[in-house]
Amino acid sequence: MDQAPPVGDRVSAFARLVLAPNAGPMTLDGTNSYVLRAPDSESIVVVDPGPSDATHLAALAGAGRVELVLITHHHPDHTESLDAFHAMTDAPVRAIDPAFCLAGAPLVDGERIRAAGLEIDVVATPGHTADSVCLSLPGDRLVGADIGDGALGTVLTGDTILGRGTTIIADPDGALGPYLDSLEALRALGTPGPVGVLPGHGPVLPDLAAICRAYLAHRAERLDQVRAALRELGADASTAAVTDLVYADTDASVRSAAEASVRAQLAYLRSEG
Repeated sequence: MDQAPPVGDRVSAFARLVLAPNAGPMTLDGTNSYVLRAPDSESIVVVDPGPSDATHLAALAGAGRVELVLITHHHPDHTESLDAFHAMTDAPVRAIDPAFCLAGAPLVDGERIRAAGLEIDVVATPGHTADSVCLSLPGDRLVGADIGDGALGTVLTGDTILGRGTTIIADPDGALGPYLDSLEALRALGTPGPVGVLPGHGPVLPDLAAICRAYLAHRAERLDQVRAALRELGADASTAAVTDLVYADTDASVRSAAEASVRAQLAYLRSEG
């Protein structure tokens, strides 16, 4: 049987990116849905089918026989279409959270999935949300001169790492302590590298370890800013007051996200005493 025509932009040897039409302040250019397959496979794995957009879902379903759907975390911009896409393809849906599984078992940290001719390693990365997971393709390579060459695989990072900017800690579902641990685990996975990053939003990145180091440095800087705000405002300062100081230049459209991150930072600092 001939394979279906290529869908989306080829970003690695095993992955094509199909951008969902849901651009916005929180989703950047839109949600990155991924179609995964080995070069000789007639079936595909779809990661994060995204919003309930009929044209987008038809493109994903038309890319090949959908063997499996994987979910990086439960936020609606990644999962809104699950019921519709499952009905279209009859493919099992697997996620960390059993509530988002359809005819499939929950994902398990450290599990190796074999589908569409690929080996996909499951790496639990709580922090952005409690159910966040990354998916490692150890035999993959990034492609494109403007992207670079990943020599030691790629990792689909969902919203744990974005292609542009930094992610929020979706308090109270997410938490900063686990997020920092997840970044350290991914940094180790990307060493010695380079390991490519296929994020849930924004462009592909060439070096997992490097972006993890940058994210960890950013989080340390933010924590220092929150500590300084507490010294100025008092230890019992409100989330809103701390946000006003630390995120003074933040656009109103993402104010709620800034406050969620501040809540997570305050909880982390207060838990440390």
